Amino acid sequence: MIPSKTRWRIRELDAAGEQKAAELAARLRLSPLAARLLVLRGQETPEEAERFLRGGAEELYDPYRLLGMDAAVKRIREAAARDERVLVYGDYDADGVSSTSLMLYLLRELGIRHDYYIPHRMKEGYGLNVPAVERAAEQGFSLLLTVDNGISAVEPIARARSLGLSVIVTDHHEPPEVLPEADAIVNPKQPGCPYPFKGLAGAGVAFKLAQALLGRPPLEWSDIAALGTVADLMPLEDENRILVRFGLETMRRAPKPGFQALAEACGTSLQSVTASDIGFQMGPRINAAGRLEHADTAVRLLISQDLSEATGLAGELDELNVRRRAIVEQMAQEAEEAWQERCRRADEAGEPHPGVIVLARQGWNPGVIGIVASKLLERHFRPAVLLGHDSETGLCKGSARSIPGFDLYEALSASKHLMEHYGGHAAAAGMTLKHEHLAQLERGLCLEASRQLKPDDYVPVSEIDLVCSPEEASLQTIQQLALLEPFGSGNPLPKVLLQGSRLAELRTIGKDQSHLKLSLGTSGAGALDAIGFGLGGLAELLAGSPSADIVGELSINEWNGRKRPQLMIRDLAVRQPRVFDHRGTRDPLALLVRLRERLLREGKAGAAVASPARLQGPARQETAAAGAGEAGGFRCYSPAELPAEGFGCRELALLEAPSSWAELEAGLRLTPGIAALHLLYPRQASAGADWTERERMGQLYARLRRLAPLPGSRSEASRQLAMQAGCPLPAAELALAVFMELGFLREEGGALALEPSPGRRELAESPSWKAAREEARLAALLQDRPEAISAWLAQLHPERQAEPSLS
Repeated sequence: MIPSKTRWRIRELDAAGEQKAAELAARLRLSPLAARLLVLRGQETPEEAERFLRGGAEELYDPYRLLGMDAAVKRIREAAARDERVLVYGDYDADGVSSTSLMLYLLRELGIRHDYYIPHRMKEGYGLNVPAVERAAEQGFSLLLTVDNGISAVEPIARARSLGLSVIVTDHHEPPEVLPEADAIVNPKQPGCPYPFKGLAGAGVAFKLAQALLGRPPLEWSDIAALGTVADLMPLEDENRILVRFGLETMRRAPKPGFQALAEACGTSLQSVTASDIGFQMGPRINAAGRLEHADTAVRLLISQDLSEATGLAGELDELNVRRRAIVEQMAQEAEEAWQERCRRADEAGEPHPGVIVLARQGWNPGVIGIVASKLLERHFRPAVLLGHDSETGLCKGSARSIPGFDLYEALSASKHLMEHYGGHAAAAGMTLKHEHLAQLERGLCLEASRQLKPDDYVPVSEIDLVCSPEEASLQTIQQLALLEPFGSGNPLPKVLLQGSRLAELRTIGKDQSHLKLSLGTSGAGALDAIGFGLGGLAELLAGSPSADIVGELSINEWNGRKRPQLMIRDLAVRQPRVFDHRGTRDPLALLVRLRERLLREGKAGAAVASPARLQGPARQETAAAGAGEAGGFRCYSPAELPAEGFGCRELALLEAPSSWAELEAGLRLTPGIAALHLLYPRQASAGADWTERERMGQLYARLRRLAPLPGSRSEASRQLAMQAGCPLPAAELALAVFMELGFLREEGGALALEPSPGRRELAESPSWKAAREEARLAALLQDRPEAISAWLAQLHPERQAEPSLS
């Protein structure tokens, strides 16, 4: 068996949902799989599905439905009429950079005198701050317009108002209990806001402000809104889908110099750009500026009108991103070591490992600490809070990332008295606190984790949208599923489960053979290729598996003008025990020694069936260690003396065939942990006729009657019967035992005699015949194909086949 790394949760439709999917397939001419996926994603009617798939600008909501939009528009128009100077106050992440850039395009379009300011992440931290407000007043700005921040800036906005500045807040973060007293607040999440979609990014809110001021959707800036939306992991649902779809189309058809240069630096083709390219290629480079230096470089790239200038700026961002990756790698290693030390101390104290990872260290760069927190979360699947400690100020500034089921913002709010500042949402947050409060914060967060999370919540979940066969995963199916693009947060790339897929081919690929390539289903042109990056280590384990359950994402692989469907493997499981077929190998003892060495390395118990005569010299010494029931133990059993209590091991090797296959089956049935069987015994030629068959037994009885009077002893009668019938002596001995059990023979004074008129009896009434038939069945089975042997092992423990990895 190979367990899955994650819990698999298959999303299923009830009867009503299946009916809705059938209607969508018929009305919209979709494949059944695409229609089912739409219903699973909440698009249950043809009208909803049509808007989801093809919704255009006409589907965008009226921006004036946002609370505060009227006041914001009125104040900006006053600024234009009075020729006031407006300062756009942004943020240093990709969403903040996008929001700032979009506002600059808007103010330039409106002819308003303007400038922008983005705080330095390390020197100033997140959000509006009082010194920046005071400088804005000194420089003659009369209107401060925040983007992607401001909802928590109560004190800085109060200071701005006291200096005569008007303040408009546009934000999308969770509002605090007390809102700032700004001239206008535009945030779909603020209390009382009737806007129907709450998932806008900061750039999305900026886009809506531009839409209100221009009286039309500014689709020419949708590429900027798409960048902020995808990079900030906003759900690609509802209005966000429209913005991102138009944004991708704008990048393809009329790319701005900044996006042209950024795509070139990423190695991305704008002609086929996807939301994934934004999230994994463009976004990190935009973020790199604010993480390591200043986000100004990224803003200048997005607003640049000159390709030469943009190319230079994109090159700078690419270099920063390379530096960022190196810093992240070093910090991730240090954080992992710190966490392992924290767990070691918990083990020594007899305490459970903390439910939340909370780590702080001097020298950790606050600009990349959120990335490292994400890496720790992915590795250990528990909420992670990482902070950089400034010994001069005594403050710790950090970022947090969470798992499903744990609301970070709620958990931090329960300990808000410990922090100087905090903000964010359920999945991600930032905070600043004094170092002396760190231990207390950890205790508070762990207490919240014990309240919010169950043990199963610490195991990652793979949400499976569709179950299909390799044959269903065709090019046409993949093209239909692609209609649901763009994929991303809230509308993830659909995961499919291929249950019991036959492994037609298995090999490792790549320079270091670290990747896994499978062919699923039938061999040849009809097979489905599956690729698992970094999964090459599973090849040896899969080698003994005829089939596997595989979770992955479907894509199209195009090579030399030829398109083939392909599955990107994300997880897999083998629920049937594996069977490694080495029957007929030249040196089975060497394989047995290697098996023992591997099991010892892995700390697993193993056993072998082999007579002492086969284990000579060093090989015998190496494989005869006692204690198979202990971790790493390895025990050898004689073929004639199998353990009645079970083998107590994970993997069993059969160097020789056991004296009784039925005893082997009984032992395996009492070994619930058996995961693999290694067949090292030689293949046996066909033994000829099966003398336990009914017809053969009838022939032996007829021969026996012709021998009357029978020879005196039972052994002599067996030899005579074998010679007359031309059968093996054991078959004749079995026949005599069966006939005596059925009352056809009797023994008197050491001699055998036939019953002259025996009653009609069934062979199944003879225990000896039933045992022999079972022995013959098992002997034939253990000479069969590995797939048949694997299925036999699986049925010995049906409780393990009840989809243990599914939840």
